[in-house]
Amino acid sequence: MKFNMSKERVDNIKEYFVKLLKHQLFYNEFIALHDITFNVNRGDVFGIVGLNGSGKSTLLKIISGILKPSIGSVNIKGSISPLIELGAGFDFDLTARENVILNGLVLGYNRHDIESKMDEIIEFSELQEFMDVAVKNFSSGMVARLGFAIATAVMPDILIVDEILSVGDFLFQEKCEKRIKKMMDAGTTVLIVSHSLEQIERLCTRVLWLDKGQMIALGKTDEVCREYKSKAEVKI
Repeated sequence: MKFNMSKERVDNIKEYFVKLLKHQLFYNEFIALHDITFNVNRGDVFGIVGLNGSGKSTLLKIISGILKPSIGSVNIKGSISPLIELGAGFDFDLTARENVILNGLVLGYNRHDIESKMDEIIEFSELQEFMDVAVKNFSSGMVARLGFAIATAVMPDILIVDEILSVGDFLFQEKCEKRIKKMMDAGTTVLIVSHSLEQIERLCTRVLWLDKGQMIALGKTDEVCREYKSKAEVKI
């Protein structure tokens, strides 16, 4: 995955277009991911670890279809429910109840299915008193609760989670982990990025270690995490 990084500062849109027309815009090429190849099998809980800037979130966005890789391809079999960014797919001016419908439609569910799951979503998110409040008034933890509850209300073939479980109190994190384990038992494939190695070790069957866009290790959770702790000098 390659990105063009601007070499110079452009202060406004007018200046940008002037430089564009004069061919005065110059970029540095940044390779976010290089030569990444792996398979994830049905029912796997696949963890991705690495320091900040290693390419973890970029990789999940490519798998989710948010980004198109510069070279290569991703082959997906099944429906995907991505939890990539906090509040992605929400209209913060709408109420939580309205966002349940909106987000459900964005995820590809039909209106009847999502409405039939409304009570379950409300109960899981523990936001009963706030469902008719605009989401712009929610804390990050409340947004995370609502997003996770919607994404997992209708069991997808593939669940993609990027650091979303690190938001909110530990009791809700435990609740989310229990739901993920229930989905695992039902055959859902899970891809998860987390800075918490303890969480990765609890949940994952296999782990990929990325560093500066390169694949360092891929294998069993205990082996990769042990190597990651020792060589990346991760402080736990």
